[in-house]
Amino acid sequence: MSNHLIIVENLGDWAPYFPSAQVVAVDDYLQNPSVISGGRAQIINLCGSLDYLSPGYYCSMVAEARDHRVMPSLRTINDLSRKSLYAFDLGELSNQLDKVIAACGKQSETQFKLTVFFGQCEFKALQKLARQIYEQYPCPILEIAFTHKGHWLISQIRAGALTQLNEHDQDLFANALDAFSHKLWRKPSRRRQYRYDMAILHNPHETMPPSDATALKRFISSGKRIGIDVELITPRDYIRLAEYDALFIRETTAIDNHTYKFARRAESEGLVVVDDPTSIIRCTNKIYLKELLEKHQLPMPESHLLYRNDTTGLQKLCETASFPLVMKIPDGAFSKGVIKVNNADELQTNAAAFFQQSAIILLQEFMFTDYDWRIGVFNNQPIYACQYFMSKGHWQIYNHNSKKGTASGKSTAIPVSEVPEKVLKIATKAAKLVGDGLYGIDIKQSGNRIVIIEVNDNPSIDAGVEDDYLGMALYDDIMREFLRRLEATKAARG
Repeated sequence: MSNHLIIVENLGDWAPYFPSAQVVAVDDYLQNPSVISGGRAQIINLCGSLDYLSPGYYCSMVAEARDHRVMPSLRTINDLSRKSLYAFDLGELSNQLDKVIAACGKQSETQFKLTVFFGQCEFKALQKLARQIYEQYPCPILEIAFTHKGHWLISQIRAGALTQLNEHDQDLFANALDAFSHKLWRKPSRRRQYRYDMAILHNPHETMPPSDATALKRFISSGKRIGIDVELITPRDYIRLAEYDALFIRETTAIDNHTYKFARRAESEGLVVVDDPTSIIRCTNKIYLKELLEKHQLPMPESHLLYRNDTTGLQKLCETASFPLVMKIPDGAFSKGVIKVNNADELQTNAAAFFQQSAIILLQEFMFTDYDWRIGVFNNQPIYACQYFMSKGHWQIYNHNSKKGTASGKSTAIPVSEVPEKVLKIATKAAKLVGDGLYGIDIKQSGNRIVIIEVNDNPSIDAGVEDDYLGMALYDDIMREFLRRLEATKAARG
């Protein structure tokens, strides 16, 4: 089969167009990797819904994990999901509106919608604007809403749906799709910056932050010793981001909260940013990581994916699985959204509950060990190692059902030189697949068997835990890497 696929929610969605073997239903693409045979593929995701954790969202996620080039990318989907993420990019574009909309004969209206297909629109006067927005947010179908409030404004940009096109728009879409197949996909440019000031985003009210107050003070001290002025900021400081040269996120990240918004804004402003938006997207979903590790043949526990409407697959797993199994919601953190199911009845009951939150859930073999390895990797180099022991009387490191609230097991910091070579090698390979950021690789070791459990962005670095062996040297290593990136960026920009 050709390595150029169009993914739709249902094959019936493609009925107005010529039949093609290149058109595949999303469930087939997700559940059957063999629809693409060999080499890199280009995927056009035309699913009706791209909402977070919907099949359309997973289509782009799985495509990226399989090293397929996909439009829209996860970055674009998440950027378009909330106006607060894209509004800051529209300033210069909005300034052009009064003139170009007048040229379209729309000046007597108070609002109208423009549909853009692969960067093309039917109004010549708006074509340049349509192309600019498309290059910022590459998406097969974009709907741009304009509103007149004294002057014209872009009130919304969102992904359009194939099934909502009228006959006229269907012709425009078909022509644009034909033209698109001969063009390259492009990435937005970045802005410039030159000073060495770092913002550390933290939340003083977070119950389980990735770095405690003492660790934050040590980051500040280390940065200042090497010439980086470090300041703690909170979510209220979003408007000030452009004042800094670097952003270090020390608050638990998630796609659907302000941490991703901060990372996205920082990157667009040209800051050196850790965690970068791509790392947040990739690491905060266990389905992506499962697909990524599987593609690159890195060891992990025996894993199964369950799909919301696949009752046959659920029943088969109930009949054939070796219990207990570990059931995971894709975007859980600190052992939240992770449970153990001991039999088929528990599997069916809990699967129904998990499917209320996600179209896909992950099941893995239960592999008990006294501790998990955590290997800290920055710029694809191991910089620290820790052993996290299971919470007393519990099968996880964190026990959220303890009588005293959340309880955690003990930990031991280990010199990197004393970590088994195979553990370091696997951890480094896993990190490199995600990017060159700061990651915590969780690994289980049972005898000679070593498996990857997770790749965490925003890994914990607490005083007396991860730094217990290296002390200030750990903070110095991290801040020196920031300095290297800042200097490299400045040198590259002349």
